[in-house]
Amino acid sequence: MIIKNDLLPPSAANPRNSEGTTIKLKSGEILLAYCHFTGGPRDDATSHIALRKSIDGGKTWTEKDEVLIPNEGKVNTMCPSFLRLYSGEIMLAYLVRDRADETNIYVRKSSDEGKTWSPKTAVTSPLSPDEKYFIINNERLMQSSNKRILAPVAIHPKGKERGKVCVFFSDDGGDSWKRSKSILESPDAEETVAGLQEPGVIELKGGKLLMWMRTMLGCQLYSYSTDFGDTWSAPEPSFLMTPCSPASIARIPSTGDLLAVYNEFSAQYMNIRKDPKNNHLHWIGERTPLIAAISKNEGKTWQNRLVLEDDPEGWFCYTSILFEGENVLLSYAAEKQRNQPKSVWGNMRVTLFGLQELYSKK
Repeated sequence: MIIKNDLLPPSAANPRNSEGTTIKLKSGEILLAYCHFTGGPRDDATSHIALRKSIDGGKTWTEKDEVLIPNEGKVNTMCPSFLRLYSGEIMLAYLVRDRADETNIYVRKSSDEGKTWSPKTAVTSPLSPDEKYFIINNERLMQSSNKRILAPVAIHPKGKERGKVCVFFSDDGGDSWKRSKSILESPDAEETVAGLQEPGVIELKGGKLLMWMRTMLGCQLYSYSTDFGDTWSAPEPSFLMTPCSPASIARIPSTGDLLAVYNEFSAQYMNIRKDPKNNHLHWIGERTPLIAAISKNEGKTWQNRLVLEDDPEGWFCYTSILFEGENVLLSYAAEKQRNQPKSVWGNMRVTLFGLQELYSKK
């Protein structure tokens, strides 16, 4: 059974709730941090990071918002990621926007299960004057088996939409950060406006790292690292077929398989056009349906397709994944893209389903 809870519907005073991250505390309580917008629904509207809690495995949640991180930017604060470190501490990463085209990423740590947090530490640092726009998705921090903390980041040079991708990493528990030697670019020779965007990283069996990136090429592109994230292979197409939307991948603890949650590429919802000004291709379409699938071969192929959302007027994206026993707890933006007022959108939906739902699929 798939249980859905529209946890945070939008309102005029709070027109968008999105980009969540979850973590289970040692007490068994689950924290959900998310972007709470107050100044409008757009990415450059005023927002802070808010918190809800669950004591029953994600079935019900506290009704009152708590402010986890107030707005620290001249514009907003958004895109949180929780991570349980090998030290036992909890790390929180988030994005601070000072202008529409100027952002930075910071981390804080908690040694008391989220009750208090350390002062913030900067993750990103530009190497050139036009590098001021860094993007990290929600739920993207990871720690590799050699205890390196990695933050996969898209870089958008000032004045350009087209993204490049790199990894910032820390070998001292998040006190200092370095940028990977590799900075990846899309192999499409600047045909599309997006380039590479919204990367994620997971460690494969044997220690190799896999990075996936959203594109306008009809699939997520893959890149691999054999040195824990400092250098990366040239991006290549994968069988994770998606529109220009983010995917989320996590390892299922009980089986060792990979779980992906993504928008499935569908010609029904795709519309590609060229911008006459710069000849770039633009993707237009809804982020629907939302699919869960498993991989038994470390992401090479995907199977046991489970439809989570299939509303043709829907928009489902920016998913967090938490395993709760034999259940999977997801949070994601669940929106209507038609016949809705443009000033109010952005419902946070929490969905709970059993792993048997996936493994019973053929």
